Amino acid sequence: MINVGVIGCGYWGPNLIRNFVMNPDTELLWACDLDEERLEKVLSPYPGVRRTTSIDDILSDPSIAAVAIATPVHTHFPLAKISLESGKHVLIEKPLASSVEEGEYLVSLAREKGLQLMCDHTFCYTGAVRKMKEIIVSGELGQLYYFDSVRINLGLFQHDINVIWDLAPHDLSILDFLIETKPIQVSAKGACHAGNGLQNIAYVTIEYADNFIAHLHLNWLSPLKVRKTIIGSSEKMLVWNDLEPAEKIKIYDKGIMVKDEEMEERGRLLVSYRSGDIYVPHIDQTEALSVMITEFASCIKEDRQALTDGEAGLRVLQILKATEQSIKNDGANVPIQ
Repeated sequence: MINVGVIGCGYWGPNLIRNFVMNPDTELLWACDLDEERLEKVLSPYPGVRRTTSIDDILSDPSIAAVAIATPVHTHFPLAKISLESGKHVLIEKPLASSVEEGEYLVSLAREKGLQLMCDHTFCYTGAVRKMKEIIVSGELGQLYYFDSVRINLGLFQHDINVIWDLAPHDLSILDFLIETKPIQVSAKGACHAGNGLQNIAYVTIEYADNFIAHLHLNWLSPLKVRKTIIGSSEKMLVWNDLEPAEKIKIYDKGIMVKDEEMEERGRLLVSYRSGDIYVPHIDQTEALSVMITEFASCIKEDRQALTDGEAGLRVLQILKATEQSIKNDGANVPIQ
């Protein structure tokens, strides 16, 4: 059993607490939150879990092997840093940190200490995204052309980060998981309508070296909640609707065929369209957090790289940084470094 402490019992912490309690490989010993009333409420179903308002109680406990951090983004770096320095494996809510520099420091520190640093890129552990990866690897879709994502809803407005830092890490982590090639540059435009200087709507375009392109539409000010992604390819097309209760993924045998033998004579392309069957693949319904925590425990036991390790979290931060620079420069293309 891997003894664990959870730091932060707000929006995401209770989900982590429930899954750590249920997982056969982990035992939740501690939970920490600055709000004592919230702490008592969240832990009422788990009387055996010790509660504290001080992280020091968790980090000073030699029986604790790992901590999970589910706190505001600006606290990620200091909490992860002190946890790693205390010899604890760390699972941290997305994004990994507030800057690339902080992310690099955490990755280096975890490597130096021989500890696991894992980022909670939950979508990479969903049955839908794992099925998408399986389909892409099989070659069924053919050459990948584009990834078009719409992730919009009304609220929740954050006080310390914009819509890109809040919502884009989901799609960026999915892209990092699905696409083998690395992005080369990004352009982005955004707008703020709340008067706080933080963009609540943004359009982000990411270009790859092999002519693959990704586009993200992110919005806190939409009357509808939409979670839909289209992957366009040479052989088939994939549509993922995460709000669909049953048929989350559909594969369309649709595409184009281009004839260019007579281009010089005609001066134009001859494009014909192919429209075939649609099918719905079976998707594993296991809760993503359960799969992720099993992965976290397995990586600690086996001393191996996690599926969404610190390096994966760092790659997301690098794109977020380039996106910020692009918005400040009126949508200019910014290299991803």
